[in-house]
Amino acid sequence: MDDTTTTQDAAAESGMVSAQRLQSIIDRVERLEEERKALASDIKDIFLEAKSAGFDVPVLRQLLRIRKQEPSEVEEQETLLHLYRHALGM
Repeated sequence: MDDTTTTQDAAAESGMVSAQRLQSIIDRVERLEEERKALASDIKDIFLEAKSAGFDVPVLRQLLRIRKQEPSEVEEQETLLHLYRHALGM
């Protein structure tokens, strides 16, 4: 075992921060944030494309939210919406 590993092990045991491990974590988070930014830009472009094709973007976003839910949750929400609309005479 080399001195660096021994020092890092001792630092970990004593509660000191390992600079190498910390740098690795920070680098990974920064890389993922950049990827997230690029993906958000791609999604924005797709919505712009949908809008230019005549689709209603807020409705598309609502469809995406619904698709993430369990079918039973969607059914319950639709039932309540129907009930509330009926109560309001809509």
